[in-house]
Amino acid sequence: MPVANFHLIDIPLNRALVKPLLKGACALYAEVLGAPPERIRAFVTFHDPDAFLAGGELCSENGENAPYFDFIVLEGRPVEQRHLLLSGFTDLLVALLGVDRNAIRGHCRPVSPENWAIGGVPASEKRAAEIDTLARAAAAAAR
Repeated sequence: MPVANFHLIDIPLNRALVKPLLKGACALYAEVLGAPPERIRAFVTFHDPDAFLAGGELCSENGENAPYFDFIVLEGRPVEQRHLLLSGFTDLLVALLGVDRNAIRGHCRPVSPENWAIGGVPASEKRAAEIDTLARAAAAAAR
């Protein structure tokens, strides 16, 4: 289920580091969520520097490399896991691309299991036992 998408400016540095970025994202997801790697999806979407604005200017003009990422997790994941992914994906971008941490933006999108399909079947049905375990663990942690 885990899916991450990194939005990067289309420059040679970013293109050269796609493979380690995707592999690092997969490893982070697997570690933080305990998700089997075969369930993880990660993508990079490149954007023309003339169509990417950061700091109030086009990146083609200010030369800023300002990545944005978003990722999806099923609802019920503890906030600690979501925060580890937010910081972990940021750390990965800093380490690989050498960008300023403050230039990176990220977003976690929790999705209801009823609104996510795996092979055309709602995750609420396909992963019912796993989702129940996650919900019980989250409820116990909240106490």
